[in-house]
This record gives sequence, C-alpha cells and structure tokens, in this order.
Amino acid sequence: MNIILLGPPGVGKGTAATKLSKKLKIPHIATGDMLRENVAKKTGLGMKAKSYMDSGALVPDDLVIEMIKERLQRNDCKKGFILDGFPRTIYQADEISKMVNVDKAVNIQANDSIIVERIGKRRVCSKCSFVYHLDFIKPNREGFCDKCSGNLYQREDDKPEAVKERLKVYREKTKPLIKYYKEKKLLADVDGSGGPEEEFELVLKAVS
Repeated sequence: MNIILLGPPGVGKGTAATKLSKKLKIPHIATGDMLRENVAKKTGLGMKAKSYMDSGALVPDDLVIEMIKERLQRNDCKKGFILDGFPRTIYQADEISKMVNVDKAVNIQANDSIIVERIGKRRVCSKCSFVYHLDFIKPNREGFCDKCSGNLYQREDDKPEAVKERLKVYREKTKPLIKYYKEKKLLADVDGSGGPEEEFELVLKAVS
C-alpha cells in the first residue's frame, strides 16, 4: 500500500508514520530526515538544500524529486511505502503520480497554536539525530541522549519564528494538495490535536 501523509509541520506525521511502518511492514520515507542527513554529510544535495531549510522555506522541487525517485526504486518499497513530507506542491504530486500509484492520502490537522507549542518542545541529539519531545518522548537524563549520550539541542527551524514561517509556507503552497487528493477520492482527514497514540489509531483506521 502506497500512503502519503499530509499536514503542517509538527502535526505528528513522523511519529504516526513510524508506528504505521512497523504495523504494515513497509518503509517510512521522511524527506525531512533524508535532507538533514545530506546536510550533515555535506553532500552536494545537502549543501544546496541547507540555505532553504535554515530559513524555513521549501527546498526546490528538483532537489527533492531527484532524491525521492532514487529512494522509491529500492527493493524495500516493492510492497508499499509511507511518504512523510512529500509531496509538498501540486507539481511534486504530479511527478510522484508518474512514478507510482498512490492508494491513500491522510491529512492530519491541528491548530497552529498547538503546532508551535509542540515543535518548541522538540529536541534532537547532536550525535545520532534521534528526536525527543519534552512531553511525549522524554530523555532519561535532561539534555542528553539515551542512545549515545550526545547533547540534545533545539534545531533552528524548530524555534517559534521559523515554525510560524514554515506554517505560512505550508498554507500558501502545500494546502492545495488537500483539494488535489480530495478530487481524486484518495483523501482521509484525521484529527491530530490529541496525543501520539490517539493520532496513530485514527491514521491506522483511515488507511485500513
């Protein structure tokens, strides 16, 4: 089953996708994580994407599409996949439809105030990049990663002003995707204002 998760940044797409991946035994493909990995490794793609990511703007279509095409050709995607963070524009949606058939687009929704508060409590390990949350995924020792003892920090694009800019960009460029998939009769709306477990159950029901 080929699934796309839609929704603004911080709505819980990544957490829901991780759980869904384990349940359905298909890969969770997070474009945000893939881009950050490229930035950390200082690849050509990463260096091109860095300036856009730091300001909260969308990475240009050609960079993201190139990366997604390569990923979907791998063997673990033969039985399906969960795309988290792609497509973000109508053009990207048209491009992915040339590669694969999308079975379901799940639109997770929450108010901006909830999203800004949630993202503000996100912390990332400086060594292994594992993501914590001060409410939902707390480290055993404050400020340090449970997995590798690396220092936890707040990403620049997780700070309030950057989050507000990301939400603005989402409304302007990504929200039309909701109409796009609704017209194709592939859209399912899910309330993302609750906790991670509640949200996951709603997403699972939407794709079942």
